[in-house]
Amino acid sequence: MSIMLARAYLRASTDEQDALRAREDLEAFAGERGLPIAGFYVENESGASLQRPELFRLLSDSRSGDVLLVEQVDRLSRLNAADWERLKAEITKRRLRVVALDLPTSHALAKADPDDFTARMLDALNAMMLDVLAAVARKDYEDRRRRQAQGIARVKAQQPEKYRGRPEDKALQDKVRQGLAAGLSWAGVMSLTGASRATVAKVAGRMKGTSR
Repeated sequence: MSIMLARAYLRASTDEQDALRAREDLEAFAGERGLPIAGFYVENESGASLQRPELFRLLSDSRSGDVLLVEQVDRLSRLNAADWERLKAEITKRRLRVVALDLPTSHALAKADPDDFTARMLDALNAMMLDVLAAVARKDYEDRRRRQAQGIARVKAQQPEKYRGRPEDKALQDKVRQGLAAGLSWAGVMSLTGASRATVAKVAGRMKGTSR
């Protein structure tokens, strides 16, 4: 009989946040249950995106019956409903047990196999709780994004000067315009004036518009 292994997934949303912060808690939880941790999969990516290489490496490495161990359900998902269903289907296909420290109903899944009836009951109950917590995590994510957008809109209305952007460099644009009018290539104009490609494109577009 194969030994059940845990694969610990640690995620933070940005490079400024510490994805390894929960490692000790996960190690302690697994150690108390005699559950070997086969590997730690660490990344700084948004939980609202499925573009998470380390999570999918974990799924690829896993064997049937392994535990996908996380500190909180929102470390695994802040996904919208459709993406959460896709991720859940992948987890189910690989017959993994999701155990989250903040989801006590999942803790029993970190133990050796219970009888078939108990295992089915635990799986059903835990699947329901995972769905609820994943939905709550998504709502929290959307609420925070909405509050941030409202805050930015409020500051824009109160202090519009902060959001006007940098003034255009008219002198530089004149040099770009002269270079283009002289027949220089974009690369030549950029080399001669030090202008960015975006600036050259902007000036070229304006020149094209006025020549019509």
